[in-house]
Amino acid sequence: MTVHNARSIGAQHPRVRDLFTLRKDGSPGRIMVEGSWEHDRLLTTSATIDAFFWCPEAGTTDVDRIAERATEVYRVSEKLLARLSRKTRPDGLISIARLPEWRPHTFEFTNESLVLVADGVEYAGNLGTLIRTADAANADCLVLTSRRARPTHPAVYSASRGTVLSTPILEFDDIPAAAAWLRSHRFRVHLADPAASGTYRVPQYDGPTAFVVGSEGSGLSRQWHDEGFDAVSIPMLGRADSLNVALSAGILLFEARARKAGW
Repeated sequence: MTVHNARSIGAQHPRVRDLFTLRKDGSPGRIMVEGSWEHDRLLTTSATIDAFFWCPEAGTTDVDRIAERATEVYRVSEKLLARLSRKTRPDGLISIARLPEWRPHTFEFTNESLVLVADGVEYAGNLGTLIRTADAANADCLVLTSRRARPTHPAVYSASRGTVLSTPILEFDDIPAAAAWLRSHRFRVHLADPAASGTYRVPQYDGPTAFVVGSEGSGLSRQWHDEGFDAVSIPMLGRADSLNVALSAGILLFEARARKAGW
């Protein structure tokens, strides 16, 4: 399939209605990808592209590589593009891509392993940044508990710089199940808590290591504390009493990675 035989469709086409749904909040296993660099990133992965929507009037013409990867290729008008796009200056490239599926029982860990647990994350942008941070620190996976933001939200793709397609993400139905899974793999779990007396510089991080960060509004769930794990803090030296969740995760992950790698 190439853009030369793309089918022109309007707002009532089932695929367009499907895209409107994805544009709002995503759907299980699929995500909306929009923009030139976003598609460049998409093409570096093995993700399946269910459908590709192209508006030639928007100015982007070098789209054959995307069309060749897509199962279905459609041409849309500028008017329809304006309704579909989440960008102020759309460039005419939108796809529906499938997220990879990850299963807890398929993972194997070593003493170098690093896992980030995000509990109750509310905002798609922060979730995307957490995914990007986990990727940057070469974490084995991101674990979600009590999540409110969906990994399939289009903003997650942008904030993660596309790494949502390559970073393993696991979601557990409840906190005890996630804690039991971490224990079964011998993880030393550290709860990120601004009120903790010990700082993140104290632990040795010499085995499988997991950090748990909480939501932007209410912080870490009491259930995580009830699991009996140690808590660590990042000292606040100014007037603020805490850091953004993604920034906190980055400090913790890179500290542990540096210790493990001997930086």
